[in-house]
Amino acid sequence: MASDYRYYSNIWLEEPEESNPFAARASYCHGYDVSGQIIPQAGWFEYLLLMFKGDRPQAEESRLLEKLAMVLANPGPREASVRAAMNAGVAGTNHSSALMAALAVGAGQYGGAQEVSICMRLWQECGQSLDLWSTRLFNPEEDERADIWLPMEHAPGFDPNGDVTPTPVLQTLEFLASLAPEKGSLAWLKNNRARLESKVGYPLAISGIAAAALVDLGLDQDQGSMLYLMLRLPGAAVHALEQKQMGWKKFPYYGPAIELADDPGPFQPSAPEQTPK
Repeated sequence: MASDYRYYSNIWLEEPEESNPFAARASYCHGYDVSGQIIPQAGWFEYLLLMFKGDRPQAEESRLLEKLAMVLANPGPREASVRAAMNAGVAGTNHSSALMAALAVGAGQYGGAQEVSICMRLWQECGQSLDLWSTRLFNPEEDERADIWLPMEHAPGFDPNGDVTPTPVLQTLEFLASLAPEKGSLAWLKNNRARLESKVGYPLAISGIAAAALVDLGLDQDQGSMLYLMLRLPGAAVHALEQKQMGWKKFPYYGPAIELADDPGPFQPSAPEQTPK
């Protein structure tokens, strides 16, 4: 009967305390003692890759993930998921609501985790074939089955609102490619960026670089999508906290776009009621 209440995991193993079965005496992540080995000896990004991949990462893999995390840590107020968190922050709602707003908006197909997931799937399908990429970028859907996601309206990994590749995007691609395998996805993307952009008609986006980096790290599209969501939360958090402190008077509203269908006019206070004597 007790087996009916067990959780099964290939990632995590716990040994209970003798005096308290609800507390762990020791925890193991893919066979490594978390308190005795990982925390004293490993870095945060080594631990992340161990959890996601199940194997102890190489030093160059941990460094690539660390630098990718720094690139993604704060997309800035121009990014929709950060603005969603800012809206929650200035409204004075609780912190979890701000982060959930950022996750909800940041999960989508325009610079979000779903776009990264699609890019990673295309890496599996297209590899390093420029011809395949040139075709699939314009038709990235898997099949015709109904899904919660609408069809992509732009080439995944590229910015449909851009005219030229922003300087930080170029700098990021150059630097991350220097940390990645010589014949990996980032290196190929760096060498073929201009040709891909000329075929698509608009510039590469950070989401496209992130997808290539996550592929070089050996992650699948589900793992990459989840990490992408997580790594962008610090910026959403700090901007939400900042707007909460600054208050709504300094927060831009779209006043010119708001029209009242039945404007009652200026407020007129009613006359005080007379109490009978």
